Amino acid sequence: MSAAENARVTDALGQSEAFMLFQERLSRAARVNRPVLIVGERGTGKELAATRLHYLSDRWDGGWVTLNCATLPSTLIEAELFGHEAGAFTGARAPREGRFEAADGGALFLDEIGNIPMEAQEKILRVVEYGTFERVGSSVPINVDVRIIAATNADLRQLVRAGRFKADLLDRLSFEVLALPPLRDRGEDILLLARHFASRMSFELERSALPEFSQAAERCLLSYAWPGNVRELKNVVERAVYRSDNHLVEPDQLVFDPFPPPRSDLPTDGAPSPRTDMAPVAEPDRTAPLLRADVGARPLKEALRQVEIHLVGKALTAHRHNQRAAAAGLGLTYDQFRGLYRKHRTELSGSSPGAS
Repeated sequence: MSAAENARVTDALGQSEAFMLFQERLSRAARVNRPVLIVGERGTGKELAATRLHYLSDRWDGGWVTLNCATLPSTLIEAELFGHEAGAFTGARAPREGRFEAADGGALFLDEIGNIPMEAQEKILRVVEYGTFERVGSSVPINVDVRIIAATNADLRQLVRAGRFKADLLDRLSFEVLALPPLRDRGEDILLLARHFASRMSFELERSALPEFSQAAERCLLSYAWPGNVRELKNVVERAVYRSDNHLVEPDQLVFDPFPPPRSDLPTDGAPSPRTDMAPVAEPDRTAPLLRADVGARPLKEALRQVEIHLVGKALTAHRHNQRAAAAGLGLTYDQFRGLYRKHRTELSGSSPGAS
């Protein structure tokens, strides 16, 4: 395994029950020379799991060849997999071996296998069943000994029902199906991975102090749903460390959505421009109950403090804790917003995502 591959495999960290169960099943499947299908949401680490499976197998010193089937047009995938002879198509000036030949004696990882066109699926099925194929533009059979490991975030059974994936090929590839758990189901692994990514980013930035997360920041990390899974967590944590001025990461540095909020005065694509001849619909005043409750029983200063906490918290929630966007939404400068946030940090942290 190369140094780069080894560094990437170290990202496959975890100690949760869901993750350890997956690793146990992966280790068992590695020992059997059969196709394996790895399924899971985007960003869960399917390629890392496939790499680990290969290097735990008896074929670890054979070829390890990968192909992301989503990155190539359908017209090129067949030639990429099986190679071609000179003159097989325009631009094919010389013979070229494909990924199956390069992986002979080892394993071929087909990522996003649901994107492979039906014509190429037929030839893959033949390789799985008989270990033979022909290059594009040739009728000479080539024999190979290749283990196929495939991955997808698509529902292949649904693709079969839709006529876009061969049922026979799915049967052959699914000797073992390993389902990677999403990050939101891995509990304490979130903080374990966050500290790992933070330390590595700090080292890359040549900082002397190791990063730490405040309790409020940890609550934010644990409560977020992570639709992008480990890949998204890596981006969020590395962005926070890169933007921080000291070793302590606070909730306001955890930017889950780095894109600026859309301008409300611009129409979306294909949508009509907003009507200007209609009176705006008044939004319910949700701060009024705060002012009406216990009138005369609370000092004005306390009532205003409650309103500030309510509005700042609401703005943070609406803008996914992006403080600059929240400030703009309240019509404040960033410095004004930061002053309010620091003033009410204790109350706001207690009501932030993940707070109990």
